Amino acid sequence: MPVSRLVTLIVGLIVILGVGLWFLDSLNRLSWTLSYYSPILVNLLLFLLVILIAALIAAFVYYALKIQSGEQRSRSRKRPNIKLPEKKTETASTTLSAVRQQVSQIQDEVSRQALLSKSREIEANLSRGEIQVVVFGTGSAGKTSLVNAVMGRMVGNVDAPMGTTTVGETYCLRLKGMERRILITDTPGILEAGVAGTEREQLARELATSADLLLFVVDNDLRRSEYEPLKALAEIGKRSLVVLNKTDLYAEEDTQAILAKLRERVRGFIPTNDVVAIAANPQEVELENGDIFRSEPEIVPLLRRMAAILRAEGEDLVADNILLQSIRLGEEARKLIDTQRRRQANKIVDRFQWIGAGVVSVTPLPMVDLLATAAVNAQMVVEIGRVYGCELNMERGRELALSLAKTLASLGIVKGALQLVSTALQLNVATFVIGRAIQGVTAAYLTRIAGKSFIEYFRHDQDWGDGGMTEVVQRQFQLNRRDEFVKAFISEAIAKVVKPLTDRKEVVEEMEE
Repeated sequence: MPVSRLVTLIVGLIVILGVGLWFLDSLNRLSWTLSYYSPILVNLLLFLLVILIAALIAAFVYYALKIQSGEQRSRSRKRPNIKLPEKKTETASTTLSAVRQQVSQIQDEVSRQALLSKSREIEANLSRGEIQVVVFGTGSAGKTSLVNAVMGRMVGNVDAPMGTTTVGETYCLRLKGMERRILITDTPGILEAGVAGTEREQLARELATSADLLLFVVDNDLRRSEYEPLKALAEIGKRSLVVLNKTDLYAEEDTQAILAKLRERVRGFIPTNDVVAIAANPQEVELENGDIFRSEPEIVPLLRRMAAILRAEGEDLVADNILLQSIRLGEEARKLIDTQRRRQANKIVDRFQWIGAGVVSVTPLPMVDLLATAAVNAQMVVEIGRVYGCELNMERGRELALSLAKTLASLGIVKGALQLVSTALQLNVATFVIGRAIQGVTAAYLTRIAGKSFIEYFRHDQDWGDGGMTEVVQRQFQLNRRDEFVKAFISEAIAKVVKPLTDRKEVVEEMEE
């Protein structure tokens, strides 16, 4: 109960008791007079007076408690009504709906369930009234000392840790003038040595990306290894404060010099007044008389800046973060779907490249027939398009295949592929291979380049990009002429094209004999 209401209740009770005592005194005087005439009347008046006083006290207490419970219900009704900026909330909800539709297309059960779990967490954050503040930095910068100092000085109630995890502890506190709870999380240090240190840093970075407000703690000028993660977090829209800790170790002029350097380094992505200096855990000092003195933590500049930001921008910070998390989740879903589609499309390319090789190998042709390979590639284009949700008929598939075949010829890639395959086969086969084998393997190679090019075309919503088909085809040709790929490709071609042709020739020769 508030102190003002408790005082009102006590004063009211005193007034009631005073009035009651006055009535008793008056009645006592009256009773002396009435006792000569009617003792029963005196007793009745005393009984009625006691009942009256008790009723007044009960009514007053009931009224005070009624008002108190009404205020509590009013506050409890107000808290769920905390609303984020409507436009951002709608955008986040729309993004989450789109993510769920995308997730339904993911075949891997583990990945699908992981994304669904993340979407539910983001959705829960839409309805919870909490602001996530994450303390981030190297292990030696004094992050834990900062958290301890903030928990000891922050205005409002402080709860126990919400749970120790592999990435630190989260505490809950309240700030005067804010309905939202504030969760402050201490994370492991970054830039720690060893595999375990790298894993802890990765978990700390994940926590940092989910923060509404980030406290990036340093104990000196920014090193490159600190600057890069800070800038990366700012670039994804993370609201950050740079906190220079351990200022008790520096002279005043040195502190100001370091602050000036920090502000200069982060200019452009962190405002000047968001770089503050503190001493979260001042060092002990031995006095002349031998006593040990430790000054109080100096974190007032940080508390003031935090309070100003949270009061002025708290709702927007939460909304921006939820929207950011929704967008990042959507990007993660798209990457998984893209990987899945590429895997399926690559299987189609692998299948059709050997189909094309077989068609050309069994048909005596003076050179690689672009029309023959284009006919095979037409069906390949249709199937790749289907993987990417684009339904094409055979006529459209044939048009695309012929167009790409002409581009291959005009760029000299057909001739280049023929030379590359001939040279590679001569180096890998004991006897010179018959011409049809060279043509068949070349056809497979060209079909592969065509298929890889069409994958890029469909990945970008049936768009060849600024460089057009020419740039895409040339890039795929360069990627598929690397020594390590050619070696593996020729080895597979010998097994699937050359050896069957050689075996067939031997059978024909035996039959002729």
